Amino acid sequence: MSLAAAPYGGAHLARSPAGLPARSLGNGALWLAAFLSGFVIEEPAPYELYMALVTVVWLACGLKLRREFGPLIICLMLYIAGGVASIPMAREMGEAMMYIAISGFLAITAIFYAAVLADDPGRFRIIQSGYTISAVLVAAIGIAGYFQLFPGAGYFTLYDRARGTFQDPNVFGPFLVLPTVLLLQRLLKDSVLKNLSLLVPLTILLLGIFLSFSRGAWGLLIAAVLLVYMLALVTEQTPRRRARLVFLGVAGIVAVAALIAAALSIDTVSAMFDQRARLVQDYDGARLGRFARYSLGFQMVMEHPLGIGAMEFNKYFPEDEHNVYLKGFTTYGWLGGTIYIVLALWTLLAMVPLLFKSRPWTAFTQSIFAVFAGHLILSVIIDTDHWRHMYMLYGLAWGMIATDKMERRQHLKQLSARRSAYLSGPATATATSGLRSAGEQAR
Repeated sequence: MSLAAAPYGGAHLARSPAGLPARSLGNGALWLAAFLSGFVIEEPAPYELYMALVTVVWLACGLKLRREFGPLIICLMLYIAGGVASIPMAREMGEAMMYIAISGFLAITAIFYAAVLADDPGRFRIIQSGYTISAVLVAAIGIAGYFQLFPGAGYFTLYDRARGTFQDPNVFGPFLVLPTVLLLQRLLKDSVLKNLSLLVPLTILLLGIFLSFSRGAWGLLIAAVLLVYMLALVTEQTPRRRARLVFLGVAGIVAVAALIAAALSIDTVSAMFDQRARLVQDYDGARLGRFARYSLGFQMVMEHPLGIGAMEFNKYFPEDEHNVYLKGFTTYGWLGGTIYIVLALWTLLAMVPLLFKSRPWTAFTQSIFAVFAGHLILSVIIDTDHWRHMYMLYGLAWGMIATDKMERRQHLKQLSARRSAYLSGPATATATSGLRSAGEQAR
């Protein structure tokens, strides 16, 4: 299977021995990768095994590591290097080595997604399709599990909360937010009447997020939707369409309120909602609760430049860090903790100019930005270090950043070529005229 270069460094159609376009096979493999990202209830998950294979195959077929997403590669390499340096600090070096190895693998998946999008930004549709279908199926499984709709459905719940095909409801809920935002954005951009079929998967996703009873997922959804909605209002130029967006916003609030009211009419749902809706839970404000551990944890890492090692924090305190920035310093040392913050801010700031450019993938980029920004805030109270879709978000973000950089570079080359042609034109004409005059004088 061979791949040739295309406009963005992608691949032209090539024929595999079976007669199928190699590009189609590659895109199908990419769709399956995005689809499998929703099935990580057991480790190693099918996603890990599959991504290990598909990454090697794509690289063997010529997938390029471009300088445009070089910051992602460098930061992730330094992040993992900090983790490797912290391994000797751990009491259980075997566990620490395995943890950092998983981190390294997930870093590779982020680079993979950046590379495939930089190769061909049109592949965002493939990733969006695979991710969305996976999320709807996962949400449906979580809902069925919560309501015990089939024998053994309780396996897909945890602590009376829907978890779907994830180990934790707090990962299940946030995973569903990106496709939810993508569907909502499509309703904002296009005719609602022509996209009524989207209301079914959208309702499933919203109900799945609600039944996860994850306060982080609820907050993430609200923040991401508000940000995408504001971007739609700001970038919309016609008053008529802006008024339409306002109407859709009001209608959306009413619809979501009705969906929540219907869910709360069920006693078990209402009881769990009352419990989870409290801003501060007992395990947050206790003596060694979540918030106290943040302060004590940062004091601890000030004395350990190399960190304390992976999987070690809960041996000093009742629970884990539940803060990815704190975990960056405890597990990856000062180097890793600092680099993670740099990478997060760099990614966020680099995406801002892309939000206001009219491109076929602008809506996708806006959704990635909104959900990514929400995850960075969520990471203050939840450990997102080994969330598969978090690394995917990093990769997708840098794929879009790289695409924009290459587009601008190509545009500058075209301007330079036109300028050279313009400047050389009069000189060529003058030289030709001078030769003609000399020839006439000679005659």
